[in-house]
Amino acid sequence: MSPVDAQRGPGVRYEPDERPPASVAVGCGLQLVVLSLAGTVLIPTMAIRAAGGTDAYLSWAVFWAITAGGVCTALQAARLGRVGAGYVLAMGPPVAFIGVSVSALAEGGPALLATLVAASAFVPIAISMRLALFRRLLTPTIVGTVNMLVPATVLPVVFSRLTDAPPGTAAMGAPVTALATVVVISGISLKGGATLRLWAPLAGIVAGSAVAGSLGLYDPARVAAASWVGVPQAAWPGVELDPGPAFVRLLPAFVFVAVIGAIQTITGAVAVQRVSWRRPRAVDYRAVEGAVAADGIGKLLAGVAGIMPTQTIGVSVSTVELTGVAARRVGVAGGGLLIALAFLPKLLALILAIPGPVAAAYLTVVLAMTFVRGMTEVVQGGIDHRTGLIAGVAFWVGVGCENDLMFPELLDGLAGGLLANGMTAGGLVAVFMTLFLEVTAPRRRIESPLDVAALPRIREFLAAFAARSGWGEKMVHRLDAASEETLLTLLGQDEARDTRERRRLLLQARKEGGGAVLEFVAAAGQENLQDRMGLLAARPDDVLMEREVSLRLLRHVASSVRHQQFHDSDIVTVRVEAPFSNSRAQETVERRLDRRRARP
Repeated sequence: MSPVDAQRGPGVRYEPDERPPASVAVGCGLQLVVLSLAGTVLIPTMAIRAAGGTDAYLSWAVFWAITAGGVCTALQAARLGRVGAGYVLAMGPPVAFIGVSVSALAEGGPALLATLVAASAFVPIAISMRLALFRRLLTPTIVGTVNMLVPATVLPVVFSRLTDAPPGTAAMGAPVTALATVVVISGISLKGGATLRLWAPLAGIVAGSAVAGSLGLYDPARVAAASWVGVPQAAWPGVELDPGPAFVRLLPAFVFVAVIGAIQTITGAVAVQRVSWRRPRAVDYRAVEGAVAADGIGKLLAGVAGIMPTQTIGVSVSTVELTGVAARRVGVAGGGLLIALAFLPKLLALILAIPGPVAAAYLTVVLAMTFVRGMTEVVQGGIDHRTGLIAGVAFWVGVGCENDLMFPELLDGLAGGLLANGMTAGGLVAVFMTLFLEVTAPRRRIESPLDVAALPRIREFLAAFAARSGWGEKMVHRLDAASEETLLTLLGQDEARDTRERRRLLLQARKEGGGAVLEFVAAAGQENLQDRMGLLAARPDDVLMEREVSLRLLRHVASSVRHQQFHDSDIVTVRVEAPFSNSRAQETVERRLDRRRARP
């Protein structure tokens, strides 16, 4: 067993392409459902009750939330064309949409919510079609900042449900119930093992509901009155075909949350790939694009149904790690089980009867972790005075606008009250400050056909770039070698394909720290450069193919190589450090490069 496999615990029993027995697939799918069902029901319940929605609409929304979650979970696993990741990714209502959904329901009812959700669905669809183009704005700073703003805008709504108790119950009933829920979730999460921590939220809900029942806060009559099998009797709420000022005011907030949802889907699709294979492999960004496309389809279905949107939720990676079963059949089985559960009203009533203080305490813990995740995203992305300033200013501007602390009279009348929403205001500040850095950053670029004949132009371009950066001949030599090896490797991918496509190459160079970053953008190939470089160390030198020589030389010249494959492009990012000493290893590599360059 390799060190990487050893770190994964029991290891992967079934990879995505493998077919486990039906009993294994259904069992693992059932675990996926159990872990996701509480949030799938409680999140829309919280939003609808906070907005004063009717019980009939609540039953409709929960039924379709579970159904849409099941359909999209199966779609993610099945991967139809360019839609779906081909991995186990559970789908359900996201907590980030609670705040904006409450605003939409309060101002225009389910019809306005349906229109806004359907409109926001085109955000992930557009991102999935051109994920490579959006990578400049999907930065850790922007993502982390908006993730931190989600709790700041949603928690006031959640906290308002902490005191939700039936008339005539004890005054301390709600606080004790909420405290019991938080204590159980936190205690298990802090002291439990990896397997037990996975069940901490569910255990907290059960414990809180038990305490609530002993204090008279749980209503068993609703469960007793529900039928075992059935469908909601409420009528379709429809969509708002003539959106007014409320639509214009809320649409940017829905767009921002949809962007964050797409980023969370991207993160989930990357993370599940890391744990789904026995041997480490580079991330397949075409699968990531499929996951985001399924996210958009899920939001579109939710909009048509007139409910809160659905997207990837964070139980998939933990479930795959726990069971070691990453087969696609698990996702299909889990989706089918969710759809079946939607037709069991008594089970849904059991969850709908969970008291408000329990649901609010559960969501408080979830939102607290969302804030920490956003903060971690900013820090792990590399924090300096620039990113720190962007994150800090954007966050506090968002908090100030959300709580009417920053020129409320002016902002209420500006763009129809657009900036009154904290997530919109803070997100716009982060985007504009990041765009300012991107536009003003020194960057050189050259475009040419992807052909060996372009090498002379590339050499001239890199020589001029090195001279402007203050580097000498040795750095020019290393940049030249790195670009040549990367170009030859991309050309080797073309030769291995059945049909040769005419591709163009965009090369961008920028100075970063003590070295240079070269970014090669071309059309998509079929093999991943990172995977091929990673396998070189395990292969004997005497069986190397000729096309792998370039990879070995590139590995010695570059300090890092990152290959991202999308449906519409290949992006290879190569970092080359400036030479500071003439070590023997470096001299050997450069002699090999000289011999390579001397060949006709």
